Amino acid sequence: MSEEIIQRQDPRARVRILLFALFIALVILSILYGLMVGAVSIPVKEVWAALFGSSDSEFHQIVWNLRLPRVLTGLLVGICLAISGAFLQGVFRNPLADPGIIGVSAGAGLAAVAMMILFPEHMSLVPLAAFLGALVAAAIIYVLAWNKGAPTGRMILAGVAVNSLLGAGMTTIMLLNSEKVQSVLPWLAGSLNGKSWPHFDTIFPYACIGIILSVFLVKHANALILGDEVAKLLGNRVERSRMLIILMSTFLAGIAISVSGLIGFVGLVVPHIVRMIVGNDYKFFLPLSALGGGALVVAADTSARAWFDPIEFPVGVLLALLGAPFFLYLLRGRLRG
Repeated sequence: MSEEIIQRQDPRARVRILLFALFIALVILSILYGLMVGAVSIPVKEVWAALFGSSDSEFHQIVWNLRLPRVLTGLLVGICLAISGAFLQGVFRNPLADPGIIGVSAGAGLAAVAMMILFPEHMSLVPLAAFLGALVAAAIIYVLAWNKGAPTGRMILAGVAVNSLLGAGMTTIMLLNSEKVQSVLPWLAGSLNGKSWPHFDTIFPYACIGIILSVFLVKHANALILGDEVAKLLGNRVERSRMLIILMSTFLAGIAISVSGLIGFVGLVVPHIVRMIVGNDYKFFLPLSALGGGALVVAADTSARAWFDPIEFPVGVLLALLGAPFFLYLLRGRLRG
């Protein structure tokens, strides 16, 4: 009887439950895929034994010391990038917005490249530098767009300009220090190669903080998606909400990029697809985007290292090859509209 009442109140409730189950299954399958596939194929039974057994076999060493930390790190990177993109698309009310397009990723990239090339003795500070770079980029965009408020159109245009400027700065640093460029190329391409437990330990606490705080911004994001005037009528302080969401998006993108490098299009593709399925309500849209982003990065990274063996193909390059056509498709649709 209670189920009938729920269905009568919201006919999409069962669909949403099925979607959550489907996306959780996708995450589990992507993790299994990442643990099983590689230079050494490991059957499901052996993966299970390696995860929950006390064996010192070769499979146990491969799973625990090589594949599991890389898979879990990729999962957190995908979750952070997808949440960041979902928030930015809502704030700008534009499905083409993501950390890589509006300049946030470029800010993180410039700071990280400068740290790796100019101060290689302080490599442990790269994550902090990437986050601060993303934060400074977001602040510059906000200031440039401010005119008794920060309308979304001005912020997008400012973001594109800042993105180009920061990209030029990154190129300049590499040209002036060409003998050191080789060390940062994998990071620029976006790669999870060699990621181990220390990398997971680095991103895990920050990702948890970001994900938890994101839950408290759902109400603000739902208000902003209705438009500034409607949000104000609902009692929402629009500029404060927009600033908080942009700061959170910057934080999540910065910590993800600091570990994985410049992985793009996750924050563009995943939220857009999820929105077409479940709608704009962030109570459902945000967690589904997070699950989808995590599953996509893990599956793409596994495919990148397995399909091109013995070459370690960067996951950022593979996602760009997949995401760029999708972006052009979205752009073409908007131009038609």
